Amino acid sequence: MNIVFLSPHFPPNYYPFSVHLRRWGANVLGIADLPYDQLRPELRAALTEYYRVDDLHNYDQLLRALGYFTHRYGKIDRLDSHNEYWLETEARLRDDFNILGLRVHQMDRIKRKSEMKKVYQKAEIAVARGRIVRKLKDAESLIAETGYPVVAKPDVGVGAARTYKIQNPEELAAFFADKPTANYFMEEFIQGQILSFDGLADYDGKLAFYTAHAYSHGVMETVNSNGDLYYYSYREIPADLEEAGRRVAQAFDVRGRFFHLEFFRTPDGGLVALEVNMRPPGGLTTDLFNYANDIDVYAAWAELMVTGSVSLTYERSYHAAYVGRKSFRQYAHSHAEVLARCGELLISHQPIDGVFAPALGNYGYVLRTTDQPTIDELAGFIQKVA
Repeated sequence: MNIVFLSPHFPPNYYPFSVHLRRWGANVLGIADLPYDQLRPELRAALTEYYRVDDLHNYDQLLRALGYFTHRYGKIDRLDSHNEYWLETEARLRDDFNILGLRVHQMDRIKRKSEMKKVYQKAEIAVARGRIVRKLKDAESLIAETGYPVVAKPDVGVGAARTYKIQNPEELAAFFADKPTANYFMEEFIQGQILSFDGLADYDGKLAFYTAHAYSHGVMETVNSNGDLYYYSYREIPADLEEAGRRVAQAFDVRGRFFHLEFFRTPDGGLVALEVNMRPPGGLTTDLFNYANDIDVYAAWAELMVTGSVSLTYERSYHAAYVGRKSFRQYAHSHAEVLARCGELLISHQPIDGVFAPALGNYGYVLRTTDQPTIDELAGFIQKVA
């Protein structure tokens, strides 16, 4: 089997995907713009061949790379990057080389927030009221229905980049005075906690693995306020969250890939859909999958790619948590004090790639415990400001 991995070195913790593909006997064919000798040794050992391009944004170079791999190894069976940023590029390449997976005609409903809403509504999942706004009067018409505050975000965007919370007419006017040229989706602000339903679906749409997470703050709030974030996995997934997550996964026809579905838990206890992402959740969350369930989700995905099925069994024995800190902030407790305080509950700690730092911080701590209140306590200790 021939599997192309776009940008297999990023994020850094994703190299085991390639390692396990090779262990399952696949030809692992990497394409990226990083010099080969800068790849980590485990990744180099896993790659059957590596094709360096000058720029991953240069589609002609990607076409030549896949053409070369096809000439040398035969038909390409799978192609992925597990990265939201490259979803549309992947789809174009799958169209051009007739590769199984998401295609260009499926992109709008999983990339455009305005189209996501339609799928949610068809599945009878509650959503925030909103629409594309091109002019000030469009926004004013929406706000007449919803009131302030509202959130303006690119209709196609990744994370909380260029996302704004607008709280009054003055801020609305300022937004339109400096509005980027991209289409913007504006919706009512939903007060609530961010929850996610995450997992891996097989090619029949069955959930081979699933879990859920609760977040201390929303990514938009964390990025815009430059605050600290922590989040943790559930041991027992709330029944309504699992039911909503399953319905959304079915509505979007998730097959043969990871998914990350976001919801608000509103003060009245309800759920409102936020966004759908057809890739693993970001940061170190795939590692949290493993620590919380004593599994290897990298190996499970590789098995699915090569064999078409997953033989994964698991129990949610632990809460696994990520706690981030930012380099500019003065914290009450030193790194050494954090290590001492967390003890054996601290699974790992490491610097975080700069792309993720606005949301996740510059340094991250991964915890594991059977007791959720302990996570809140340790996160409070780690993130306490001097």
